[in-house]
Amino acid sequence: MYRSISEFVGDWAYEEGLTLQVLETLTDASLSQAVLPGKRTLGDLGWHLVSSVNGMLSAGGLGVEGPSFSAPTPTSAAEIVDGYKKVSAAATAALKQEWTDAKLPEALKLFGVIDTTYGGLLQLVVRHQIHHRGQMTVLMRQAGLVPPGVYGPNEEASAAMRS
Repeated sequence: MYRSISEFVGDWAYEEGLTLQVLETLTDASLSQAVLPGKRTLGDLGWHLVSSVNGMLSAGGLGVEGPSFSAPTPTSAAEIVDGYKKVSAAATAALKQEWTDAKLPEALKLFGVIDTTYGGLLQLVVRHQIHHRGQMTVLMRQAGLVPPGVYGPNEEASAAMRS
């Protein structure tokens, strides 16, 4: 759990950079890649990363400007990247303006079912991004893209280091 706004903001900036590396690798053609027919596509997952920042933080009472969970997935990879940049900046600004460190340990019932704290919500938002980035890197390979190394080198960078 985060104990200070600045601790979260620093962690979020790092994770935001990693998420942008993944999103910026997407192409318009890759957005339709799904693990199975009828399942979420690469575009759906990318857009879910965008809309979930607002959706999750708004569920905790933070006023974040950005698309909702029900916003339709764009057909342009650039729109997804732009949407993420905007909602991420809006979330950081709202957090700094609306919450204090003292709020983070307070109890929160998220979505009416999850018992957590406001700091726990911030941790959940970060972990949610990590979870879906992992899914996306698999779909990126299936779509013929080379995903970036996120927490370490990707397959291509590892091969280059071995040679």
